[in-house]
Amino acid sequence: MKKFRFREFQVYRDSRKFSSKNLKSLTRIKFPKEEQFCLTSQLWRALDSIILNIAEGSDRGTDKDFAHFLNTSHTSLNEVVACLDVALDSKYLTEKEHDECLKESELLGNQLTAFRKRLLDNPTK
Repeated sequence: MKKFRFREFQVYRDSRKFSSKNLKSLTRIKFPKEEQFCLTSQLWRALDSIILNIAEGSDRGTDKDFAHFLNTSHTSLNEVVACLDVALDSKYLTEKEHDECLKESELLGNQLTAFRKRLLDNPTK
């Protein structure tokens, strides 16, 4: 189905994996119950925002508009990293877990930046 072109983008698929298989699973195990409506909720909203902005932006009228949504996805990724820092400071994550999440965050951030740059350098609309 070509109707939902965002599903074809590697960055979209990788964002979904990053969110559901990695961070959401980790927070279910590692974060205390009292964080369910605070840090966990904030982290999950930021993770969802990465994915949702890729999807929403993909159907915009121009590549420049789409690039703006990719930038918003990247700012949500920054929020995820800040939540991870708070989790580390609160001792919900070990240094190793934190480092692994940061490495994955950096890879996703690089993908978002490269995709945004490609759209702006080679617009199709």
